[in-house]
Amino acid sequence: MANDLALLSPLQRKWDDRFALDLAMTLEGSGSALPELLKAYNYTQEELEVFCAEPLFAQKVEHLRTQLKERGFTFKLKAQMQAEELLDTSWDIIHTTDVSPAVKADLIKWTAKIAGLEPTKESSVGDQGVKINIIMGDASMAPPPGVRVIDND
Repeated sequence: MANDLALLSPLQRKWDDRFALDLAMTLEGSGSALPELLKAYNYTQEELEVFCAEPLFAQKVEHLRTQLKERGFTFKLKAQMQAEELLDTSWDIIHTTDVSPAVKADLIKWTAKIAGLEPTKESSVGDQGVKINIIMGDASMAPPPGVRVIDND
């Protein structure tokens, strides 16, 4: 379990997202040849086999291959990869003791917002929960369509 958690930390992984993208490009025939790619990243074939055995790495490469097949190497994909790379820096800043708590809090809030974890109006209002309206006035007023009225006279 501890080993699985270490794989999630960008600072604990032996591979980075850029390598996953370059490997996906190689597998799709648009990147460097595999031996050249491994040499550029200073990895051995055995290290690549270890990476490929990690579910997180395998899923990442497969996802990137799908993106490349469906959309090509778009600006959005490049920006996503850059943002993923910056998560390593973010992780480091948040876990550094000499960074102020305010900076850490802002960075955590920004990361949650970008990840889509921040509550929105749409997620806080809607079909979730119970909504009660008390109308004190004209009882002959018709309720809006789709509203179930429970009358307690």
